[in-house]
Amino acid sequence: MKEFSKRRIQLVFALALVSIGFSIFCSFIAHKYNFYWLRNYLAFNIILYGVVAYLAKKGLLTIARPFYLLTINLGITIIASFVGRPAGVEFVFIFTIGLPYFIFSFTRERLYVIIFAILPILLWFLLFLTDFNLFTNQKFDTKVADEIIYPIAMVSTVLLVLFQLIYFSVLNTRYASNVIIQHDDAFQASNAKSKFLSTMSHEIRTPLNAVIGLSHILADNNPRKDQLENIKALNYSGKILMNLLNNVLDFSKMQSSKVELDEIPTDLYIAIKQIKKIHETSCLRKGILMNLDIEKGIPLVLLDVVRFNQVINNLVSNAIKFTDNGSVTLRIKKNIETFKTITITTEVIDTGLGIPEDKLSEIWEDFTQASTSTNRLYGGTGLGLPIVKSIVKAMGSDVFVESKINQGSRFYFDVTLTKATEVDLKKEADHKVYNFDGKKILLVEDNQYNILVAKQILEKEKLLVEVAENGIEGMKMAEKNKYDVILMDIQMPFMDGYEATKEIRKFNKTIPILALSASVFSEVKDSINQSGMNGFIFKPFNPDDLLFEINKALKNK
Repeated sequence: MKEFSKRRIQLVFALALVSIGFSIFCSFIAHKYNFYWLRNYLAFNIILYGVVAYLAKKGLLTIARPFYLLTINLGITIIASFVGRPAGVEFVFIFTIGLPYFIFSFTRERLYVIIFAILPILLWFLLFLTDFNLFTNQKFDTKVADEIIYPIAMVSTVLLVLFQLIYFSVLNTRYASNVIIQHDDAFQASNAKSKFLSTMSHEIRTPLNAVIGLSHILADNNPRKDQLENIKALNYSGKILMNLLNNVLDFSKMQSSKVELDEIPTDLYIAIKQIKKIHETSCLRKGILMNLDIEKGIPLVLLDVVRFNQVINNLVSNAIKFTDNGSVTLRIKKNIETFKTITITTEVIDTGLGIPEDKLSEIWEDFTQASTSTNRLYGGTGLGLPIVKSIVKAMGSDVFVESKINQGSRFYFDVTLTKATEVDLKKEADHKVYNFDGKKILLVEDNQYNILVAKQILEKEKLLVEVAENGIEGMKMAEKNKYDVILMDIQMPFMDGYEATKEIRKFNKTIPILALSASVFSEVKDSINQSGMNGFIFKPFNPDDLLFEINKALKNK
């Protein structure tokens, strides 16, 4: 049985009781003026309204509501036929026209609303068409109809319509109140989720920063060949874990906001070769081939290479995961090229398990995999493909899949990219040229591993680095000494980065203060701006990104 709201059940029950009272009143008038047939019909109506009340009480509104509307509309039509035009009973149709709108759901039961809103209009029209002789030619005394029934009909119509208006007003007020409450609850839940994600992001990315950063540093210190392989494995593991973390955090972010792209001049050949290096080890371990096919002649383009790599990494990781024999191929080819743009087709093809045809649409859904056995055998979060779809859509395209069981799958998409100009390339080249000789940095950071990583990166570029391990210490050192740039961690004990920055701004308005955070930028953007910070460096930071932001801050000083 279909469930109905308590409010709607009570409303139909109350309408049935009101209609019983109105029918009793009308039957007394019919009896007084010797209209026994009308009296008997009204008595029958009382029984019908009683049935409606019983059905409503039992929650059987699917039957009760149409039954009630048919009874009341036919009742008005028959009464109007007996009392004639002077009595004005047909004006009660104004009330019944509005009834379907609040005893039916307009969203789920629109057809019922339309039918029962049109029915009284049709009956009213038929009454006028037949000069109120639709059911009988026998009429009340015109004087009685005009002097007694007409005022009763008008007062009844006004009261019933007034009841509708009041009921609608109360309903809308309650609905608006509920919407506000639900909005507040959703806002608080969203804030709680954002705070949780920000905390989790910080707690997980902080040690990852050390793992990835130290592996960078070790690789730059001319290790032996056997050591280099271990360092690459360490770096690879850190990046894989970071990719998984990004998927979880990006999924939450993409639910509530649009994906933002940061386009820079990119050589696709170099970018894709790096992806092959990351995944080649997994392919060798499984005994499958990793093929890379990039068409020659693709120019430098403006591309969010981080997001593009995230798409490719997710697709290639999936292909490797579900392929036990054969190969995984990453193919990029030119499609349409103009003077300013180029459209490229990206394909990831495997010879793996394949996806059942009836599951092809489901794989794009959050936390969904092709089957429950897939998750048990191969693991995974079920977030990779939804994130792929979101990013590709942000790039102005869509991703498609073709697959056959035990033959493999092909994921592919087209993106139109703007060609990089000489100006773009010069800007990007300038990012790599730094002259930090003698510049002094205050690093405010509470994590010893992050301090170790940051100091080695900065000191290698001839920057002088002093360290404060919390916000209070950082504030005091900034007041006592002169620095060119302050790198400020956001989450620290005793005094966080926001408060420390506000205190520093009381005595130094000009020094560049760059936020260091493992939190998602969109979650902390407002707080960073309000506290007086000048920029943001994401942890775990790429050495080039860290140095570029410091250089930019020094130039803008």
